[in-house]
Amino acid sequence: MTFNHRAVAAIYKFEMHRFARTLMTGLIVPAITTSLYFVVFGSAIGSRMTQVDGIPYAAFIVPGLIMLSMFTESINNASFGIYMPKWVGTIYELNSAPVSPLETILGYIGAAATKSLSIGLVIFATAHLFVSLPIAHPFAMIGFLVLIAVSFCLFGFILGLWAQSWEQLSIIPMLIVTPMTFLGGAFYSVHILPEPWRTITLFNPVVYLISGFRWTFFGKGDVSIGISMAFVTAMLLACVGIIWWIFRTGYRLKK
Repeated sequence: MTFNHRAVAAIYKFEMHRFARTLMTGLIVPAITTSLYFVVFGSAIGSRMTQVDGIPYAAFIVPGLIMLSMFTESINNASFGIYMPKWVGTIYELNSAPVSPLETILGYIGAAATKSLSIGLVIFATAHLFVSLPIAHPFAMIGFLVLIAVSFCLFGFILGLWAQSWEQLSIIPMLIVTPMTFLGGAFYSVHILPEPWRTITLFNPVVYLISGFRWTFFGKGDVSIGISMAFVTAMLLACVGIIWWIFRTGYRLKK
């Protein structure tokens, strides 16, 4: 069977067209939210804690802000994209069409990752209005952004397939991912925590994602970059494995 690039392009264009209808809201809201974070955290807290590990506090929180938005947007975009066909019943048309699981995933995940990367870049540009940002490893930063976006879009795709209601679709991003991000070193260094909280925090997987991304900016993080990359890669492979199993078994795709 040949690769159906037209099917991938059709799914991708359809999802991007949906994003284009809310383009202004989708891009302006993150910019406003980022500005508010800088006002609250950068000014209020930054006036008391000027530096973290030798990094100006306003610059220190930028990687955490980008990751906070990208985690949420990647999950929401991918989960909504596949849940909507389930909800309206068009998932059965997709199942009966000459489209392979790989082509379906590439279309949906490609569109969702494009959206979340666009928002990440908007936040990055907005941050430059408030603080000067060094980028120690620019290519690693781009690679990390793409890897994080794809990994969390795959996770969101799994969530969209698993969810059987709108409540289930939103509960994990709201009650699990967002709190884990705030408690994962987005706005502080894990090293400033006293024991046993420092050790407990290291069991939070988001710590390794934010730390690795922060390393690409400043050349330093709460954990080594090798551990961060290993964790992101493991997450990516785990999501790919789960999605392969879902399509192989038809779990919540044929019911």
